[in-house]
Amino acid sequence: MNEFLHQKKPSKVFVLVDENTHEHCLAIFKHKIQKKIDEVFVVKAGENHKNLQTCTQLWHQLTDFGADRKSLLINLGGGVITDMGGFAASCYKRGIEFINIPTTLLSMVDASVGGKTGIDLGVLKNQIGVFSNPKMVIIDPIYLKTLCKRELKSGMAEVIKHCLIHKKTFYEDLFDFDSFSQPEQIRLIHDSIQIKNDVVTKDPKEGGLRKILNFGHTIGHAVESYFLQNNQKETLTHGEAIVLGMISECYLSEKLLGFSTEKTKKVAQKLLNLYPKIDLNHSDFEEIKSFLVHDKKNENGQINFVLLKDFGNPIIDCKVSVNLIEESLQYYLNSDSM
Repeated sequence: MNEFLHQKKPSKVFVLVDENTHEHCLAIFKHKIQKKIDEVFVVKAGENHKNLQTCTQLWHQLTDFGADRKSLLINLGGGVITDMGGFAASCYKRGIEFINIPTTLLSMVDASVGGKTGIDLGVLKNQIGVFSNPKMVIIDPIYLKTLCKRELKSGMAEVIKHCLIHKKTFYEDLFDFDSFSQPEQIRLIHDSIQIKNDVVTKDPKEGGLRKILNFGHTIGHAVESYFLQNNQKETLTHGEAIVLGMISECYLSEKLLGFSTEKTKKVAQKLLNLYPKIDLNHSDFEEIKSFLVHDKKNENGQINFVLLKDFGNPIIDCKVSVNLIEESLQYYLNSDSM
């Protein structure tokens, strides 16, 4: 990064952080960067602040501090910061360059790679955005030390998803993340990024192949949005919602594509050993289903899923009935960890 800054000579360098990365990560970053930072912009932490209002605040700040088209925005944070910062940079003066430095496991293996930027529209995730690639993505495992166990597990859900859609073998060691040494963490992060990067390089704008990365996300995003807008529910991490989505969508895979019943049980048992059961009731199903109609993969009003014919063999654009979706949620409710 320092070499890039030396060669590129941006007119000004700005850093975007949230309250958490301002407290825990900014000092580490400042110790490593050799160029003067013109200003640090601090926004409130959390998915509920990933919206147009926060972007408008950021655009005003860029304007107030004299940002021009040769300025650079460095996004230091988790997926909310890299998604929103990338979107804000891509729109400001029709686009300034940005660098992503993800500080969570989730953003390292998912949000910061692939050129998707965006913000939420109300509680509907990532409804507004553009495809825009950062000039570079810096993965520095030192930031993982700032995370709590729950956030590490949230990121691990995406690593597991990459394993399910890409690998023929369901690796047992993926489910004992707490005991991994740092070299093992780095290997897993590298392999997971490699899987995603291979996919997005072949299909950068999700014309077909890239859709496989949405396994677990159709139901998962609907549940995540529902919990975000329901004051009676505790907000979920992205990974916790995607775990529910992967279990439910394995059930759908079994019913529609002949995915093995035993493999569905194995996935459910393993994931529920690692992740707490979500506080979900049958009475929640109708509202969750209402969020599914807004999924970005839908076409002509039809809800599209990515399902598994087998481990490492995902099938895109699977049509699923509303009744079967409800069955899959009930399957999750009935699943017990071992």
